[in-house]
Amino acid sequence: MDTRLTLLVLFAFVAGAGTAISPCVLPVLPALLSAGATGGRRRPLAIVLGLATTFAITVAGFASVVDGVGLGDGALRSLAVVVLAGFGVALLWPRLLDRLEAPLSRLARFGPRSGGDGFWSGLGVGAALGLVYAPCAGPILAAVISVGAASGTSVAIAIAYAAGSAVVLLVLMLGGRRLLDRARGPLLQRALGVVMLLTALGVATDADVRFQTALADHFPSVLVNPTGSLERSDTVERRLAKLRGRSRFEAHAAVGDRLPVLGVAPDFKGNARWFNSEKLSLADLRGRVVLVDFWTYTCINCIRTFPYLRAWDAAYRSRGLTIVGVHTPEFAFERDAGNVRAAIAQNRLRYPVAQDNEYLTWDAWGNRYWPAKYLIDARGRVRYAHFGEGDDDKTEAAIRSLLEEAGAQRLGGEARVGATEKVGREATPETYLGSARADGWLPRPPRDGTRSYDAPKELPESRFALDGTWRVDKESAEAVRGAALRANVVGKGVYLVLSSRGGQPRQLQVELDGRPIRAADAGSDVRDGRVTVRRQRLYRLVQLDDTERHRLTLRFAPGIAGYAFTFG
Repeated sequence: MDTRLTLLVLFAFVAGAGTAISPCVLPVLPALLSAGATGGRRRPLAIVLGLATTFAITVAGFASVVDGVGLGDGALRSLAVVVLAGFGVALLWPRLLDRLEAPLSRLARFGPRSGGDGFWSGLGVGAALGLVYAPCAGPILAAVISVGAASGTSVAIAIAYAAGSAVVLLVLMLGGRRLLDRARGPLLQRALGVVMLLTALGVATDADVRFQTALADHFPSVLVNPTGSLERSDTVERRLAKLRGRSRFEAHAAVGDRLPVLGVAPDFKGNARWFNSEKLSLADLRGRVVLVDFWTYTCINCIRTFPYLRAWDAAYRSRGLTIVGVHTPEFAFERDAGNVRAAIAQNRLRYPVAQDNEYLTWDAWGNRYWPAKYLIDARGRVRYAHFGEGDDDKTEAAIRSLLEEAGAQRLGGEARVGATEKVGREATPETYLGSARADGWLPRPPRDGTRSYDAPKELPESRFALDGTWRVDKESAEAVRGAALRANVVGKGVYLVLSSRGGQPRQLQVELDGRPIRAADAGSDVRDGRVTVRRQRLYRLVQLDDTERHRLTLRFAPGIAGYAFTFG
């Protein structure tokens, strides 16, 4: 094994052990101890084996089986609820437990020969707990999820992470079992059955998630995430970067007069759903010039490139160009096919679009950017790459060059691009309201959980602050009570990705320099100084004639959540 991989696997083991002594494990700990306190002496071992197995399988690949599903998905949690509740009922009625154990005991010839009473049922309970335990993840495990099961490296790290957790959990169960040994009897078994049922009820109502968040809110970070400093160390970050890789064509993104051959184009992978087309492969498109555009529908930088893509599609499709959009989601709600279909219609995209929920095509290309454009020649070779906005004249020149190589004649003049949104000379950097990527917030970044914030009276340029009560997670911040967002921004345009809980219409008030925004300065989604937020998408809040500096205040109705804040 490579030395660098060995070190990363070791770090994953330590991080997994740390997870098992953090508040993340507390919601499942009562059920864990209850299940381990009954049955034969090998049941605790069976429970941790089941838990570690489902945990590792989930993060290393099982999530890709369910479209749009990640860790902690509702279907997996529902399965865990059924198993935990069933085991709890069986503990309350010993005869039922005996009936359940009878068919499982036939499997004993494949497992422990002695002291194994309840081993196989323990394996099942552990497997269910592993599905509930799965959301306990930090940067190391997040990297494994993003890389996916196709990588042997990611599987090794997932197993190491699960093993670290399993060792600590086994020690906790054995300790709890010893403490309860003196009290064994029917009364204790029924009490433990009640604990299992209460755990199942807690998982079914998401009380475990709320409980975990409350603990995280009131404990020091060193207790909440004991291995946080290790996972975010330079050593680990460097190795995670190598695990994720870089864009395969990034070093060749800039081109001169000639279009070099950058490599063989990877095919579209794992795209179970296509829009505007049947499923395509590069073999189907051989002989045509192909423009692959990676995008996501809440990305303002992507949206601003659509006029050019529409124009190129109209001008050059009949001459041998095929544009294929690859929609790879940044946020969980962008996995919804209905949302993607609506965005395609809203933006008048008529070319084929593949839905890349599991990042398989993204990873095949080694892509790292929204938007990103790759041009493939008629022989299936990548000849041009461009990341972000701009250089549209160069991209069109590259398209025409490859079409001429393929034998196209009489291309005519350049494509007629409709109205485009001009970007300001300078702009406040993009930021996020979720805790994972919140930059530029004062007095400190938003933190996970429900808490109250006090915004400073004055903010420096390109700085943000929350006011009032907010519920924050890794991706978003949802308004709870008296919620406002204050910012000192630079740019021509202000854009914010928003959603409304349950899709119900809710109002967001926009103020500029302490007053309701004027119609002349308002973005296209603002009416009378207010935005009606319904579905999850990017909303245009401010649109100025030139780059300006302003104090921006947004007042959120309870139930509105904000995600990404961009400027231009």
